[in-house]
Amino acid sequence: MEGTIELLQKRTGLVVTVHIPDGMNADDAARALTDNVTLLCQQVVDPQHICLSVDGTDCGADVAAKLASRFGVRQIEAAKPLGKLQGARLGVDHLLENPALEHFVCVDQDGDHFGNELLNMIRAAECIREQARTDRITVLGQRSSMHRPMGFLRGELEELADRILLDALTYHAATTGRPLRMEHAFTFGEYPDFHSGYKLFTRPVAEAVFRSAPDLAGTSEVCYYRHAVEAVMTVEALEAGAYFGVVNRSTFNEQPVSAFGLMGRERFMADAIIWPCKRLGIPVEFVRQWLDNHIPRLLLSTFRPDGGNELQTIRGLVLDAWGEGNTPPSMMRAPFV
Repeated sequence: MEGTIELLQKRTGLVVTVHIPDGMNADDAARALTDNVTLLCQQVVDPQHICLSVDGTDCGADVAAKLASRFGVRQIEAAKPLGKLQGARLGVDHLLENPALEHFVCVDQDGDHFGNELLNMIRAAECIREQARTDRITVLGQRSSMHRPMGFLRGELEELADRILLDALTYHAATTGRPLRMEHAFTFGEYPDFHSGYKLFTRPVAEAVFRSAPDLAGTSEVCYYRHAVEAVMTVEALEAGAYFGVVNRSTFNEQPVSAFGLMGRERFMADAIIWPCKRLGIPVEFVRQWLDNHIPRLLLSTFRPDGGNELQTIRGLVLDAWGEGNTPPSMMRAPFV
């Protein structure tokens, strides 16, 4: 245990992605970010192991600068906002310059990623390192609930994206002959919480994920950098040979701040499905079937007609990426429950 604590305190880099756009309550966002940085600084001996990476100079750089001055943490910013992935790439790349750091953790600004639970992520990574004899590891912080912190609608939509991402990873594993290693990804549900933003990467994986050339897989920059960011981190880590681990973590009963409501949610969730399927070369026949497999099981589909209509809109947007956006909705579903 002492060695693991030392790993956290002295050899772990923390990247907090910052983006406070117009329309978000700036005071609430600054308060959540301050609480976040305060707790994270208690976990490491050197505040320079923490980097506030701002996606867009006009989207929170002033807040980050004040915190950097107050706490002694690093700050870096991109002039033009592209999305959370840009912030993560810049921040991790910045911390990779420190050869003493072995683990790199991405932390959202919203205060929902508790610094006091970092130790469990480090312990999980070290367990995988010892058992699998590998230094290529990624650990996901799985939320105890998705619906409670994010609300019923977003929880349902992320479930759809998570289920299809697991299908896509399994398909890719079978067609490439590289088994999907999930023995360290124990969950109480049927799928990992891939779209949790609390993620750990060991150095070799961080270099592959955040320093490789961006692979948009034929999608837009908005899709890649903003909407599919969590899928990008997951897929590229596994493509880099990472063993995948999961650690259960706490979450607020309601997120203090969120930018989700500022985005077009149907486009957002469709892109979260499109990019990984494009990146992994999934044929449209499988994408369509996975949508038709999972949409009927979601409780959102019982919220008629709005819930079902929203799911069908997302289905159409996804299939449109393969030129099949006009495919009629599937009417097939089980007659009994």
